[in-house]
Amino acid sequence: MNFNPNSSFLFVLAALVILFVIAQSVFFLIRGLRRAKEIGMDMKQIRKIIVSTAVFTIAPAVSILLGVVTLSKFLGLPLPWVRLSVVGAITYELPAATSTATVFGLSLAETITDPKVYSAIAWVMTLGIMPSIILVPLLIRKIQKGLVSMKNKDSRWSDIFSTALFLGMISAFLGMVFSDIRNGLAGWIPIFVLLFSALLMGVCGLCVKKFRMKWLENYALPVSMLGAMAFACVITPWII
Repeated sequence: MNFNPNSSFLFVLAALVILFVIAQSVFFLIRGLRRAKEIGMDMKQIRKIIVSTAVFTIAPAVSILLGVVTLSKFLGLPLPWVRLSVVGAITYELPAATSTATVFGLSLAETITDPKVYSAIAWVMTLGIMPSIILVPLLIRKIQKGLVSMKNKDSRWSDIFSTALFLGMISAFLGMVFSDIRNGLAGWIPIFVLLFSALLMGVCGLCVKKFRMKWLENYALPVSMLGAMAFACVITPWII
């Protein structure tokens, strides 16, 4: 039986979920602004935070869009659209889909027409992310309490520990970066992009310290990410 991953029914389901997420975001944004006015917060500072946060989301949004385009050839548009709009973690969704497809002997270059394969990939994506949804509400208070206690005892060690946790999370995905380095020069493309991104971040840091461009602190990460994406678009066709 043939299966259409771009059916109208799936598009309607995806649109309903995304509209609910957008409505929820708008609701809490309005409530937050009203509460800020009630307690007398500086609205200029609030608007500045909103603008800087919106700019900060541009780079992740571009990477998510690229992830949707990549997966849409394989899974159709509705499933990647709703998954990445809600979860927004291409570093998880793409490996989950790829590993499941490999089990069935499929590649990301062909569109799924088997409902069993489509269902299996959707279930792997969903069940794989469930531990984080369940464990966070159960453990977040204990984790926060431990971090606050550590900060009260030694603030420097607390900062080092928090940075180490962040770097550990990032390092978990380095396997994807180095996985294809044995495949010739093309396998080094992720390494080149990583180094270029680090170079851009270093330039931004230098501008902040040497040239007193404090405003760049909030935009250094988006600049480095977008610059790395542009660099990848330029270098990939040249190498391949």
